Amino acid sequence: MEKNAVVSTLFVVLLCFPVAFSGHDYGQALSKSILFFEAQRSGYLPRNQRVNWRSNSGLNDGKASGVDLVGGYYDAGDNVKFGLPMAFTVTMMSWSIIEYGKQMGENGELGHAMDAVKWGTDYFIKAHPQPYVLYGEVGDGNSDHYCWQRPEDMTTDRRAYKIDPSNPGSDLAGETAAAMAAASIVFRRSNPAYSSELLRHAHQLFDFADKYRGKYDSSITVAQKYYRSISGYYDELLWAAAWMYQATNNQYYLGYLAKNAEAMGGTGWSMTEFGWDVKYAGVQTLVSKFLMQGKAGRYAPVFEKYQEKAEYFMCGCIGKGSRNVQKTPAGLIFRQRWNNLQFVTSASFLSTVYSDYLTSSGKYLKCSSGNVAPSQLLSFAKSQVDYILGDNPRATSYMVGYGNNYPRQVHHRGSSIVSYKVNSKFVACREGYATWFSRKASDPNLLTGAIVGGPDAYDNFADERDNYEQTEPATYNNAPLLGILARLSSGSRGYNQLLPVVVPNPKIVTPQKPKAVNPRKPVPQSKPNPATYIPGPASFSGPISIQQKVTSSWISNGKTYYRYSTVVTNKSSKNVKFVKISISKLYGPIWGLTKSGDFYTLPSWLNNIPAGKSLEFVYIHSASPANVAVSSYTLS
Repeated sequence: MEKNAVVSTLFVVLLCFPVAFSGHDYGQALSKSILFFEAQRSGYLPRNQRVNWRSNSGLNDGKASGVDLVGGYYDAGDNVKFGLPMAFTVTMMSWSIIEYGKQMGENGELGHAMDAVKWGTDYFIKAHPQPYVLYGEVGDGNSDHYCWQRPEDMTTDRRAYKIDPSNPGSDLAGETAAAMAAASIVFRRSNPAYSSELLRHAHQLFDFADKYRGKYDSSITVAQKYYRSISGYYDELLWAAAWMYQATNNQYYLGYLAKNAEAMGGTGWSMTEFGWDVKYAGVQTLVSKFLMQGKAGRYAPVFEKYQEKAEYFMCGCIGKGSRNVQKTPAGLIFRQRWNNLQFVTSASFLSTVYSDYLTSSGKYLKCSSGNVAPSQLLSFAKSQVDYILGDNPRATSYMVGYGNNYPRQVHHRGSSIVSYKVNSKFVACREGYATWFSRKASDPNLLTGAIVGGPDAYDNFADERDNYEQTEPATYNNAPLLGILARLSSGSRGYNQLLPVVVPNPKIVTPQKPKAVNPRKPVPQSKPNPATYIPGPASFSGPISIQQKVTSSWISNGKTYYRYSTVVTNKSSKNVKFVKISISKLYGPIWGLTKSGDFYTLPSWLNNIPAGKSLEFVYIHSASPANVAVSSYTLS
């Protein structure tokens, strides 16, 4: 095995919260994935904005049309607000909360997730000023892509585009109805008045979508090059009906799903993908849930056909169907070269919830190869998430800011240009390409939590800003991931996903500011006090423990290589800072620490090891474990 092949077997992860599935900190990944949405915000940023390199933008959106369209999300690495993918993003974030809001609460992230949903629904309320009018796009992809500017500097056309009875868009109106209905469930307990308002808009939008039928990109033609509705609008009508039933329990919508099942393709299409355009697999999964909940009634025979199609999708994902999804050599779902990870996260989400639905109902997955335990679906989803987080041949995390090895040249205007707060000098349209886009250097702003497009069909990836197919992120990549990460962070304890949905109230947590510590203050060498201690060179058994273990091995050219995992745990009740680790008898590469003279220190992106938490680093060599010891540290 060549050296780079040895390196490719490696992944690094910081453990900041206890996790039930070994290997990755899903709680940390959840926090980062939610944070990404704050970087995508348009409009007036709130006082509690955590992505500090962003500023207000798009403050005149809608003004020329006499409507306030300030707010919402930029879809990806550009500065356009596309309504169809934004609505799908909100629907999937809401579904994540509906299924796993309790687990998000346990991670302290439920409030942030609900804020992310509300940022979208607040905009949709503005974009729906009349029952049969919906604004579906602000900005033009052609003029926007001609420029490389921060959102704060935009000089491109900000025209607003709408659908109405004369220019319908059933897919756009239907998806927005689904988003508003799903979000109404999210806020039903914590903000009932707002929930009712969302449901009112959802009712009107569903009626609009169903009454005035047509494809939205035939009305908003500027969207065709970027978000063409290839699947048509029947899937969105069924999708919206399913969410309307979920939100209201109104039998009309249950009947709509049954009566239109065949004509609209709900029981006809056998799918191997799910995303912002094609919703059939999502519809089939939701209707299967209704069936397993015992709500189908006289429609049970039709809903069983929906379930057959849902299970066709699930079996194809795990390689046990009559038609299986394509995967890379390392096992990642592969659908297309451009932003493939959107299909990975959405399929993994459906697999996760369906696994829990089956487990809750005591049933098995029925595949052409035989009955399959529901746990295999969850294991599949976990494998896909783990790949994204770094368990892949390149040992690359495709979530920006997670781990050590992640994309540094993201195809994203805001992150690639110096922050407006650092340098407010105007960046002109084409100047951005010459000065910032073409830079062969890391982004000046970290787009924390963003899921980029990801590797190709052979697990290859090029971290280059102009490689938009692989390095551009999107909101709909992240949205389904919220639910999966919350589920994985909760472990394997049982709970019934078929019970009535109750999203808990988010807890308000006020972070405690750590006491300042002067890094230049000399560390005393004698009579150590409780806050500072310098152990000898041997392994240490005081407030910091070190544990090493072999996690894998292989033979190359007659030599056996070992991968060692070393976990440094802070067993004290205080934060550990300024850690110096001495390592001897190390004969191979190491990841997860920063070399500093004769010692190793915490990685640059980590300031301390919190009380009771751990840091994991790994190394590879063909010998017994290296000698690892803590040379010095400071408690604060």
